[in-house]
Amino acid sequence: MKAVNPILMGGKEVLPLVEGGKGVAISTGVSAGYWSAAGGVGTVSVVNADSYDDEGNIIPQIYRAKTRRERHEELIKYAISGGITQARIAREIAGPDAPIHANVMWEMGGCEPVISAVLEQAKGTITGVTCGAGMPFRLSELASKNGVYYYPIISSGRAFNALWRRAYNKHPEWLGGVVYEDPWRAGGHNGLSNSEDPLVPQDPFPRVLELRRVMRQYGLDNIPIIMAGSVWWLSEWEDWLDNPDLGPIAFQFGTRPLLTKESPIPQAWKDRLRTLKEGDIYLNQFSPTGFFSSAVKNSFLLDLKARSERQISFAKEPEGDMTVPYEYGARGRVIYVTSQDREHIAGWEQQGFTQMMLTPDNTYVFVTPEQAMSIQKDQADCMGCLSMCRFSNWSQHGPDYTTGNRPDPRSFCIQSTLQKIAHASGEHANEIMDHNLMFSGTQGWRFGSDPFYANGFTPTVKELINRILTGY
Repeated sequence: MKAVNPILMGGKEVLPLVEGGKGVAISTGVSAGYWSAAGGVGTVSVVNADSYDDEGNIIPQIYRAKTRRERHEELIKYAISGGITQARIAREIAGPDAPIHANVMWEMGGCEPVISAVLEQAKGTITGVTCGAGMPFRLSELASKNGVYYYPIISSGRAFNALWRRAYNKHPEWLGGVVYEDPWRAGGHNGLSNSEDPLVPQDPFPRVLELRRVMRQYGLDNIPIIMAGSVWWLSEWEDWLDNPDLGPIAFQFGTRPLLTKESPIPQAWKDRLRTLKEGDIYLNQFSPTGFFSSAVKNSFLLDLKARSERQISFAKEPEGDMTVPYEYGARGRVIYVTSQDREHIAGWEQQGFTQMMLTPDNTYVFVTPEQAMSIQKDQADCMGCLSMCRFSNWSQHGPDYTTGNRPDPRSFCIQSTLQKIAHASGEHANEIMDHNLMFSGTQGWRFGSDPFYANGFTPTVKELINRILTGY
């Protein structure tokens, strides 16, 4: 195994090991601070981060306003307070000179006012901003204005080329690195394009080589590329180290830091990670963002999959194959479906899925009355955590704060499920793990087979980094 040598990133010499940002109370100031203190680059998530009262207790993010627009403003205030809190914790742990990055999603609700306020009010604590989930054209402007480096998260050389030509060429001196997030392998939301088959992963090497080619045509030979997605043992990436064709390379670890002593995730989550097997990570398209995402295949995702499968097309009058009448509701309304779908409906109703919910695609899905009430409540309680949400039809850019489409019952409230799983505790913690969204990179199943974690061993962040440096 080659030696893992420091590289220059954002004006500082660091180990080429970056902690991946994980939103909603997962990448905290504690985890980021210890990662940077160990010589790498720690990352604080400012996506609805936690803040604390005077006694150190987490302040619950409770929304009291009556309208979605007003609740959106409450969410922005929570995010700013939490982001500042976590950044200051990270700085205190890491020391005055270590790099600390803040991670945001471009498509999160209030992204620009949140990151702008955090950078301004916590000046000196954050040295870089990483941002993906969309095309963050204004990232360079926001970062350079506050004297911090920016790190766009992209999934192709083509995406970086568009960002550079439109905006980043105006602030080249603040480009600290480019994160290549593999759209098939990384955890959380991924950037698969419409032309890419989600079932056919491509080799990341030629894609990163193409990204470097694009960067070189703009004189960015020495700007690091950060490989994110499917990185577990560096020995498996040895040919990337000191490779003159690729130029300076760093590696991002998002999933492995979950299982450390400093990781804030619930113990039930850590225990679940040890039980994963290959095939337990599921690339799905149920997210209200519209992006593909990678998460643990649990009851939550299986329920969403089954919900979409209980779906029918229909006509208001007989047409084509849809000639079989189906009467529904207290008023005895009638739609027309195919004979095959009529048989499906009968079977679903026998299982308790008696409630029909209309989708934006003018289809119906069948759910239980209890599920329908839960879906409608989550939609009504929307606080605009995304810039645009297909589940609730919120849009922070629309003239009436809607997408103009019908809310989609095939999706879910991402804010609700991520808050629940991040703060799960007590006797029902295992149940909460199974019935909420558990993001994971596609290599998460390796916790159970990696000898480093044998006999229930949980490393400190420092011990994990030392282990990674050995190649394993």
